Amino acid sequence: MSGQGERLMERRQKMQAGVIGLGAMGAGIAATLRRNGYEVHVCDVRPGVAAAFTKEGGVACATPAEVAAACPVVVSVVVNAQQTDSVLFGEGGAAAAMQPGSTFVMCSTVDPNWSVALEAKLGERGIHYIDAPISGGAAKAASGQMTVMSAAKPAAYAAAGAVLDAMAGKVYRLGDSAGAGSKVKIINQLLAGVHIAAAAEAMALGLREGVDPQALYEVITHSAGNSWMFENRMAHVLAGDYTPLSAVDIFVKDLGLVLDTARASKFPLPLASTAHQMFMQASTAGYAKEDDSAVIKIFPGITLP
Repeated sequence: MSGQGERLMERRQKMQAGVIGLGAMGAGIAATLRRNGYEVHVCDVRPGVAAAFTKEGGVACATPAEVAAACPVVVSVVVNAQQTDSVLFGEGGAAAAMQPGSTFVMCSTVDPNWSVALEAKLGERGIHYIDAPISGGAAKAASGQMTVMSAAKPAAYAAAGAVLDAMAGKVYRLGDSAGAGSKVKIINQLLAGVHIAAAAEAMALGLREGVDPQALYEVITHSAGNSWMFENRMAHVLAGDYTPLSAVDIFVKDLGLVLDTARASKFPLPLASTAHQMFMQASTAGYAKEDDSAVIKIFPGITLP
């Protein structure tokens, strides 16, 4: 093969990426990578989801292994560590099909110690690993403006850093081995969960006291008490729309990870503990799969919009 042909083959390989998990965030990541010139191979356990992505370009794959066989970089955007483990090592898993020198990018919120162990496990196979939890919501994922909190060995960044930069607006490199990205993400989730719970409590009090909810929302979003979560999630409450962009059970899981991490070093987290109990109450009351703003439904004696 001529030198020009080799360079063309190398460039084509560099411009291929796989995305496993086409939920609210994964679909946005896949679309952003495609928009930025990548040939994107996708896989999702839900029938028809991957095929729908191919209508505007891209390649649907039946298993994670098919994605991994075609792409030097595989981005996993599933819910938790258990699903990530299945993506890699379950039936039709990606790990067996990944070539040495390829890279697995893990975007889920997980126990940092689990992420460290996964880096070592994949390293034994010669596979690079990037601990890369994400934040920003579905809209920012779709527009390429989400945040990646990453940590990885330098070789992993050398192999897949361009994919990270292509799929996100902000890519933070927080350490030279796995773990730091997941630690920063769960601290972010501590704040996110507490802010949602506090926002719901404030709106619930306003409703109880007979304050016009639209007026309350307008005032708070232009005052010092505002937060991104109040502005975003209380809009869902005002619309009466609890379609899950991030479900109640996500914060049952994520705040549970926060508390587990702190418990290991006997570090007190009184606000995170209270917020976790609020999401647990909402989950057991039947709102587990609703949008996380449905935590407001635990408050008695109020009439929601």
